[in-house]
Amino acid sequence: SCYLVIHERTHTGEKPYECLYCGKSFIRNYSLVIHQRTHTGEKPYECMDCGKSFRLNSHLVVHQRIHSEKKPYECQDCGESFSQNCLLVYHQRRHTGEKPFECPD
Repeated sequence: SCYLVIHERTHTGEKPYECLYCGKSFIRNYSLVIHQRTHTGEKPYECMDCGKSFRLNSHLVVHQRIHSEKKPYECQDCGESFSQNCLLVYHQRRHTGEKPFECPD
């Protein structure tokens, strides 16, 4: 199947789709298309509420939570909710005291 061929490329290192702008290669054509948008500036996914555009549909979906006030990620410690999982993870460090980054100075 097509999926097996793509999976096998992870083992063989074959990357048949090459960017015409910078030469970077990809396993999947779709990954190349998304990558090339960094060169062309194409942002085909537009927010119907404010007009802001995005390279990836998933980024538009996250952005639209600003307008809908959807906050599906809830802290189990205090009940505060967040629109993005990464914001919840950052918040949870307040409860745990975790400091994953160290100042090099």
